[in-house]
Amino acid sequence: MVLTDNSYEKLLDGSDWDQQKELDETLKAIKENSLLLDQSQVEIGKLSQRNSLLSANLQQIISQSNSTNSGEIRSAIESTLDSQQRLFLMRGKLEKLQNENHHLEKYRALLERMSLESGSDEKRIGDIAPTASLEMLINAQEAERQRLSRQMHDGPAQALSNFILQAEIAIRLLDVDTAQARAELSALKTSAMGNFQKIRNFIFELRPMMLDDLGMIPTIRRYADIVKEQSGAEVSIAITGSERRLESYIEVMIFRAYQELLGNAVRHGQATLIKIQMDLTESQVKLIVDDNGKGFDSELLSSRGSLGLKIIKERIEILGGDFLVDSTPAKGTRVTLSVPIKS
Repeated sequence: MVLTDNSYEKLLDGSDWDQQKELDETLKAIKENSLLLDQSQVEIGKLSQRNSLLSANLQQIISQSNSTNSGEIRSAIESTLDSQQRLFLMRGKLEKLQNENHHLEKYRALLERMSLESGSDEKRIGDIAPTASLEMLINAQEAERQRLSRQMHDGPAQALSNFILQAEIAIRLLDVDTAQARAELSALKTSAMGNFQKIRNFIFELRPMMLDDLGMIPTIRRYADIVKEQSGAEVSIAITGSERRLESYIEVMIFRAYQELLGNAVRHGQATLIKIQMDLTESQVKLIVDDNGKGFDSELLSSRGSLGLKIIKERIEILGGDFLVDSTPAKGTRVTLSVPIKS
């Protein structure tokens, strides 16, 4: 069971049976996760012991290199590095399981609190106690951070472990097989360049520096390119009106809304075509994101919709703007938002 903001949305349904079902599923997930944690710790113990034996054997072979052929040395190096990689991967898996278990326990505690409150009139999100509502929003943000953490672990962090192993292989091979050492270094350089771009994209998602330096419009164009590169979806963007810098808080709010809408279109809607239109007039900014994804019943948005969309709607309405979602299952989604600005 992987927690996302959708997991927390289930709390908003208001049905005792749904809440109990979610709690049961969470408890089951915690139990399964605990078993995996125990198994991973046992496996790490075995791998650590094997790694120590292989490392000791490698040191002995290297110390006797004058009487050992190059094939035997290479085999010992590869076995040792393979063992180190397996140990590194298993430790990474253990860290992920521990992190997920932590979030599951927090989610369980929130479910139990909501279950206790279900006997009162505070069952709908509009009536939930402010503390519980705030906690749900915080947990939704933590779920997003967890998603980014998993992406970092499965992407750049994993790549860095491979860099270390490739560098060690190249170092060991320098005195044994120079040509193979060069090949390893070349592969390392290519991999490093690709993952450097991935890291830059992660940083961009967290907080694009160009939003502060160049403003909203260049950042929106750049993010459209990133989404296109990462998802393979066709993304087109058209901007009309007077391109200019706006108040910082408005630029940040519009960009975060835009980021959420594109993410929803790709991750949840599985869209292959996304059309973006933005118009800047003297009095307002209007943004339209239109996709050909799976869509959903927009009439259910007020009761069961995405927590991310609800947060966007609330922020826009606080600024005196409008937010409209038009979606139909299997026919895509069109989201229109407008925010008044000072001339």
